[in-house]
Amino acid sequence: MREGMNDFVFVMYSNAFAACFLLPITFFFYRKTPLPPLTYCILAQLFINSLLSCSVQMLRYLGIGYSTPTLATAMSDLIPAFTFILAILFRMEKLNWKANSTQAKSIGTLVSITGAFIITLYRGQAIINNHPSLHLSSNKLGSSEQFHWIIGAVLLATHSFVLSLLFIVQTWIIRNYPAELVIVLTRAIIVFMISLPVSLISVKDPKALRLGFNVQLVAIICAAIFTVSLRSIVHILVMEKKGPLYVAMFKPIGIIFAVILGITFLGDSLYFGSVIGAAVVVIGFYAVIWGKSKEKAEEECEMYTSASCSTVVPLLQNKKIEE
Repeated sequence: MREGMNDFVFVMYSNAFAACFLLPITFFFYRKTPLPPLTYCILAQLFINSLLSCSVQMLRYLGIGYSTPTLATAMSDLIPAFTFILAILFRMEKLNWKANSTQAKSIGTLVSITGAFIITLYRGQAIINNHPSLHLSSNKLGSSEQFHWIIGAVLLATHSFVLSLLFIVQTWIIRNYPAELVIVLTRAIIVFMISLPVSLISVKDPKALRLGFNVQLVAIICAAIFTVSLRSIVHILVMEKKGPLYVAMFKPIGIIFAVILGITFLGDSLYFGSVIGAAVVVIGFYAVIWGKSKEKAEEECEMYTSASCSTVVPLLQNKKIEE
């Protein structure tokens, strides 16, 4: 927890610490390796990537502030669907309904989203009840709370769409500029520059910008290292080889780990809906993985066939010419 720290301030400091963390690593990694040429087109792509990343971080924190983390989890389940649609529109995924690979990816995406919604929205009976004395109450929300809930839902849905678009842009950039550390470092610096004036405007008390040796500092450092830096690098590396849909499909899987860790370390209860939803997510996940592997096998087969034809046909033509 961030103990009441302003969301924009948290984004600003986490990206600033991430830039400080990545800067020496980037210089050390590329000290002997020449970087690809940095053109104006690449700079524009990096700026768009940073702008989308800043929007993603701020939209999520604002959405959670207006609603609840549960709703945020439910809305993040839309990311695979948005990414799949955008990947088709940007021709990063093939859409051939007659092919088994396309059918598996499409059905698997829908199944995973369904399972994630089951985990989030349906509880059922408690299988492992660590809080038997607690009972859920069904109080009606007031008009202002309902309005805030709607605003939060809209913000979180927008966050899911922008994050899916960010996956597409990152895949586009890494294929044009294969320098993962430079991309992540540039993004952290630009996000810090964007969030700095926003933080100064949103914070009324200048003391709120001060950092101390407390939980806030630990949370910022962890977010800078693991979320802004390492996770982004892993995402970009996987997108370069597997595409944006492959990364987005792991979003529903994260809910399963959240349930397991919550039961193990936080003493949460295990409900029947969580077990059913987790099973559905796993089925959908493996369907997409099978579709991707099937698609790759078909592409390799086509490449092998075309290569064989290109080597055989000229020999036949030469033989006819000699005759």
